Amino acid sequence: MTDVPETDSALPEYTFPHLDAAELSALSPETLAVAAGRPERGHDTPVNPSVVFSSTFVGLGSVGDGARGYARFSNPTWEPFEEAVARLEGAEIPALLFSSGMAAVAAALSLVPVGGVLVAPAHAYSGTLGLAQAKGVRGELGLRSVDIADTDATVAALDGADVLWVESPTNPMMEVADLPALTAAAHAAGAVVVVDNTFSTPLGQQPLAVGADVVVHSATKYLAGHSDVLLGLAVTADDELRARLLGHRTLHGAIAGPMEAWLGLRGLRTLALRVERSQATAAELARRLEGHPAVRRTRYPGLVSDPGHERAAAQFDGFGSIISIELDGAAEADALVAGLALWLPATSLGGVESTIERRRRHIAEPTTVPEGLVRLSVGIENVDDLWADLAQGLDSLV
Repeated sequence: MTDVPETDSALPEYTFPHLDAAELSALSPETLAVAAGRPERGHDTPVNPSVVFSSTFVGLGSVGDGARGYARFSNPTWEPFEEAVARLEGAEIPALLFSSGMAAVAAALSLVPVGGVLVAPAHAYSGTLGLAQAKGVRGELGLRSVDIADTDATVAALDGADVLWVESPTNPMMEVADLPALTAAAHAAGAVVVVDNTFSTPLGQQPLAVGADVVVHSATKYLAGHSDVLLGLAVTADDELRARLLGHRTLHGAIAGPMEAWLGLRGLRTLALRVERSQATAAELARRLEGHPAVRRTRYPGLVSDPGHERAAAQFDGFGSIISIELDGAAEADALVAGLALWLPATSLGGVESTIERRRRHIAEPTTVPEGLVRLSVGIENVDDLWADLAQGLDSLV
């Protein structure tokens, strides 16, 4: 038997530098997505946070005021993801991770007091609209629907409002709001401003920087980016609002599993690369779609012809990876979706794969969305491969 040579296990006293809060804040968003939420450095420590599978935690004394206590209150696996997304959105206090984007939306809608008034886009994520409408039917709130791209009409609707809800661009109509103007008007009216930033991501815009009070994300989409988890996030720079959102999460049990949280953070690390690729591809596809005879209208704020282009160019850092096109009707839209081989017919978006669907197939979609509207979520595939598949499907409609 060969003897294993003895080794000197003593190590020099290394000092491992670590980025502090100020240094993190000075980093670009692309770097933050990679660097934020890392463990403290030490010899042989992991470079990634660990997954903690535990439903309860050892403790003495009263629970609260930061004590972990029980996994419905907090989990160490959530916290790196919460820190990283808060940094990306420009908040100095941690974000709140939820079990789904819809759970984060529900928490943010709870900021409307009972009997209060919510001003919301007529076109938005159907889950948001569905919950707001259900609350309205039950008498929990008054709902005022607006064309969020019409600044004057939206400002007029803010009189007596408690919360202004903004999507920009809207899902699936791709309307662009004047976010700085609406935020200022909402605050002047005494309303809290919530922005669903799922489509733009923190790389495209940071609503807190122009005065928004709360930002929500379906982290299922771009932040996690691989169509394998359901997650949501709410971000605020206001301690009191965060406490209210945290209270809602805790009492309603809308918590993420540790494995999903870990996967979400892993997906976040490549956010900048994925968005850069998909956004560039979307811009080229929109240009080609605009010229196809089967397409009645292409909705993409990166097109000069788009009514939201000028506003988007002023507010966004990039025009995003979602395109909506209008065909002659539902039959044509269904035929296009069914005739594609590379594009996946699926309802989600923001993953590495390109997806497509006719939005009015959902009974909850507003009737003002055209029957022939098709939403495309552009992934990271080769642009010419994606176009070849789309072109053959569109050519068959002419």
